[in-house]
Amino acid sequence: MSTFEQYFYKQVGQQVRKYRQLRGLTQEKLSELLGLNDKYIGHVERCERKMSHKVLIQLLDFFQVNPQEFFDFDELYVWDN
Repeated sequence: MSTFEQYFYKQVGQQVRKYRQLRGLTQEKLSELLGLNDKYIGHVERCERKMSHKVLIQLLDFFQVNPQEFFDFDELYVWDN
């Protein structure tokens, strides 16, 4: 996995955690509500598993968050040139 890919999935996991916690949900409850394996969200948040586009769309719809807002990461990536 490239450095940028690691950064990207780490940021996605942090965003999932942020929006899940804002709604007062456990990882298991969110997984259940989305019809996923009960450990799936935990794996995504810890960057142990890559999220599919299908699940990402489900999450954005569930959280009612626009992609622009979701992908407004706290950390910027800096490429080494």
